[in-house]
Amino acid sequence: MKKLFLVATFAAAFGNAESAIAQDWPIRPVTMVVPFAAGGAFDVVGRILTPRLSELLGRQVVVENVSGAGGMTGVSRVAKASPDGYQFVLGDASTFAINQTFYKNPLYNAATDFEPVVLIAEIPQVLVVRKDLPAGNLQEFIAFVKANETRTQFGSAGAGTGSHLTCLLFNGAVGINVTHIPYRGAGPALQDLIAGHIDYLCAPAAAMASQIESKAVKAIAVLTKNRSLSLSSLPSAHEQGLTDFEAGNWGALFLPKGTPARIAQKLHGTTIAAMETPTVQQRLREVGADIVGPERRSPEYLRRFVTSEIEKWARPIRATGLTAD
Repeated sequence: MKKLFLVATFAAAFGNAESAIAQDWPIRPVTMVVPFAAGGAFDVVGRILTPRLSELLGRQVVVENVSGAGGMTGVSRVAKASPDGYQFVLGDASTFAINQTFYKNPLYNAATDFEPVVLIAEIPQVLVVRKDLPAGNLQEFIAFVKANETRTQFGSAGAGTGSHLTCLLFNGAVGINVTHIPYRGAGPALQDLIAGHIDYLCAPAAAMASQIESKAVKAIAVLTKNRSLSLSSLPSAHEQGLTDFEAGNWGALFLPKGTPARIAQKLHGTTIAAMETPTVQQRLREVGADIVGPERRSPEYLRRFVTSEIEKWARPIRATGLTAD
């Protein structure tokens, strides 16, 4: 009886201590792990958010770039971290959806190894074509490609990259099968599109804005349901008849599994407050990131969203047999 009493007393004390830790969080600097090299799209998003997060939390939020293995190195580190709120990860479509199928042995389970916090922003993809391709909208483009499938080519930044898989998903949605030309990076692919050596590619809307404005390439559609803020005059694929199609990148925050609910809730609320700060919104728009609406910001929504994204990106990966060890 005495032993049981001691165990119960210890458990109660431990629970109270854990609750106190959660109540006081954070009492020291917090690390946002960005699983990509510095300078990428979502590294920039993270660095726009962290100063405001630091102000709201009252402790410094430090960005740490931990790249490698397609982003899995940094994400895996957070999955294995102590669930005390002092490390969280800024994940995206590649690290939390594509990699789950693309890699034979992913280093974590994106759907079960984390506490989802909040979906922050999307970076829409846009379908761009060579400037002399005889199509001015999505339906004309589809008709042209179907009539010229054997002679049409699309480019990408490389096999298995987001630009490749986005176009594969799009091709499958509209029922076309054309030759893929992989390049070593987005720059060479864009240069060959401008030169007319390939017919189309899928790329981040913000990265294409200047090329579209200068008419070096022609924009056909934003590959989302809604228009992109960085290309507000360009109709979306949904508006042009390709309903229920989404093929953009996105960024969201995740904590290690088992993080106390009080900490997760505080990070969730603080991040939303940062997202609603006018200067943060302006800077995110400048880099082509569209902040998600209030109806998509709950942890429950993010949990469902990750599961649906894993399933969505698995289709083109499996259809082509793309894989990596």
